[in-house]
Amino acid sequence: MAEPITSVPTGQLPVVVIGAGPVGLAAAAHLVERGLDPLVLEAGPSAGTAVRDWAHVRLFSPWAEVIDPAAEKLLAPAGWSRPDGAAYPTGGDWAEQYLQPLADALGDRVRYGATVTGVARAGRDRIVDADRDRQPFTVHVRSADGREERVSARAVVDASGTWSVPGPMGADGLPALGEKAAVDRVSYRVPDLRDPAVRARYAGRRTAVIGSGASAFTALAQLADLAREEPGTHAVWILRRGIGAGTFGGGAADQLPARGALGLRAKAAVEAGHASAVTGFRTEAVEREDGRLVLTAEDARRLDPVDEAVVLTGFRPDLSFLSEIRLGLDERLQAPAALAPLIDPNVHSCGTVYPHGVKELSHPEQDVYLVGMKSYGRAPTFLAMTGYEQVRSVAAAIAGDREAAERVELTLPETGVCGGAGLYDDPGAARGTDGGGCCAAPATLQIGTGAPAGSSARGAVPGRRTGG
Repeated sequence: MAEPITSVPTGQLPVVVIGAGPVGLAAAAHLVERGLDPLVLEAGPSAGTAVRDWAHVRLFSPWAEVIDPAAEKLLAPAGWSRPDGAAYPTGGDWAEQYLQPLADALGDRVRYGATVTGVARAGRDRIVDADRDRQPFTVHVRSADGREERVSARAVVDASGTWSVPGPMGADGLPALGEKAAVDRVSYRVPDLRDPAVRARYAGRRTAVIGSGASAFTALAQLADLAREEPGTHAVWILRRGIGAGTFGGGAADQLPARGALGLRAKAAVEAGHASAVTGFRTEAVEREDGRLVLTAEDARRLDPVDEAVVLTGFRPDLSFLSEIRLGLDERLQAPAALAPLIDPNVHSCGTVYPHGVKELSHPEQDVYLVGMKSYGRAPTFLAMTGYEQVRSVAAAIAGDREAAERVELTLPETGVCGGAGLYDDPGAARGTDGGGCCAAPATLQIGTGAPAGSSARGAVPGRRTGG
């Protein structure tokens, strides 16, 4: 009978956690609490590298909902001061005031500049059955200086998120024709308009904002603020769906109040004339015209030229380095098969996804788990609290405490929002918060004639989904 490649008993090997974001670091904290040895491998130079990329964006969850309980226990001996639970942090706040101190508390259990390039069973590709479950995992790592090594692990928790793979402009899930060639005019992130160079890129110009979620709302609201200061600034909001009562989210009915307020800010941007909405538009091609961009839809409609395009069509998981692992993924969402029906955006929004754990996150390959935003695949309905509950359950399972692993210890807020992105892709079927139907919206719609935005919307904070 074949013996494991490593001479160290599998039970004494570390649990490799991929990613030092909010959920990855929380996983490490829960593993430490369970007496297990985590090794966190982070490709970037610091904790929360992806979060720092949107440091200027404010979360729509307050501090009380983005701090993991096990992490807080680990931080307490270091004299860490908990931020005001009712305040809403920016991505930068989250990284500097919580994620980096947590990583520092974990010490040498966190390695930076360590990119995971592959995960496999020692001596077994995905085809081989013989003694497979007895072998430790081998995690292939490339260091910042180009060195390669293999790390043996008893289990693997992949919390690498989805930030590195943004969705394209093309409505069929692939880049639109000409999209790659227009990369100098296309951004896949909410622009940081505090940066003078970024501000100059959008000030006095016409920008297409493609997407219908919180990130698109944030971009619209911030471009509207810029338009009030810089004449000629205008956003063209491109939606694949129509506009109905639920287009701007739950508003005052959303039990994540900042997210509801964010939708109201986006609505105010449109009503004030700082943004015009183009509905039922499925982008097929991007063409250059005198240095500007012209977007063409599948139905051959062509928009007036824009100077820039901000594409905020969601994210998707990078599964390339897991090719030798036997994953059980839903064919649509690329999420664990048992979890997918619970998070399907055709049915669910963040608050209608009930808490879940190891049972829904398990794969045919034992002791490997996708957690955090990566566990949701292409679904946009993730909340940080959900990820913290996931890793609490997973850590308990790895420690052998099945009862704790299967126990639910989280109550999520209701969102006040009906349905999800998938059903809305029918431009003639925009639905309201009551779940009812609505008439088809016209192909191009400008709401309002330049009236000032309402004070309730202007006082709102921008936000994004909280993941890691």
